[in-house]
Amino acid sequence: MRGTPKTISLRRRLICDLMHASMGVPFVSLSRTLSIRPVLEARAGTTAPAGWAAMFAKAFALVARDEPILRTVYAKWPWPTLYELPKSVALVAIARVDDGEECVIPQRIVAPDAMALTAVDAEIRRAKTAPVEDVPMFRKIMRATRLPLPLRRLSWAVGLNFGRQRGNWFGSFAVSSVAAYGGGELHPITPGPFIVSYGTVEADQTIHVVIRWDHRVTDAAPIARVLTRLEQVLNTEIAGELRAAGSKPIRAVRT
Repeated sequence: MRGTPKTISLRRRLICDLMHASMGVPFVSLSRTLSIRPVLEARAGTTAPAGWAAMFAKAFALVARDEPILRTVYAKWPWPTLYELPKSVALVAIARVDDGEECVIPQRIVAPDAMALTAVDAEIRRAKTAPVEDVPMFRKIMRATRLPLPLRRLSWAVGLNFGRQRGNWFGSFAVSSVAAYGGGELHPITPGPFIVSYGTVEADQTIHVVIRWDHRVTDAAPIARVLTRLEQVLNTEIAGELRAAGSKPIRAVRT
């Protein structure tokens, strides 16, 4: 059968490099359905509500303030060690079209727990709509992806295996979802150490959440505790910030 050879684009090359870097990471998953009625009610009463990616990024980082294990990465150089980062760094998977091609590029957000929810949301929305060359993280990634294969492998190895560089390149956790396209239980692959994925909001005011993590860093019991705390943070701190952002204007009705 004769087919048509196609050149691997820069955007697909990035995914190839990401998958290569993720090989060998011993991921384990835990999923749970969270009850989120308070945050849904707060979001419904807001004129311009933040997106779910922003809410999960900030909520997870807030949980990580009290759970240092969520800021811990596995590094191989100069010898295998667990390295605790001083603050959370989120990598949010941004699905967009670049040069006519659908692609996914990660946007880095430093310390989302210390940012206003509106600011986190603005960073994500800008990454979805701004030209690739206008987003610093995208420029950095694409510059590395243009390197010849041996240099790409070296740059990824340095970013992955030195604890100090891990937060700069790959963050402490990632957020990825296909909820905007109809949902489904997504189990994404990254170099880790933590990946949060969420589905669509159900009629009973719940949402399904999956956390995948590097088993070298922690075990299932702490992650079960994290999911409980994540539900609490969404329904308290995040819901409170949504309410404080301002309610929808009430239109007068002529009688």
